[in-house]
Amino acid sequence: MPIYRAYVIELHDRPLGVVQIDCVDDGSATNSAASLVDRRNVELWQMDRPVARFDARSKQTFKK
Repeated sequence: MPIYRAYVIELHDRPLGVVQIDCVDDGSATNSAASLVDRRNVELWQMDRPVARFDARSKQTFKK
């Protein structure tokens, strides 16, 4: 099962924290990471591959 990391991003695009997510594919990892979005942006990565970025203000998801 692939391991994903969701980075909670603070001002100036600095990581504030990281959550490890074990999911079978990008779709399920994206759904799990979306639940972490509150007032801060979240970036989802699998190893060194960016998967998605979630913008807290606009509530949009940007697939990479």
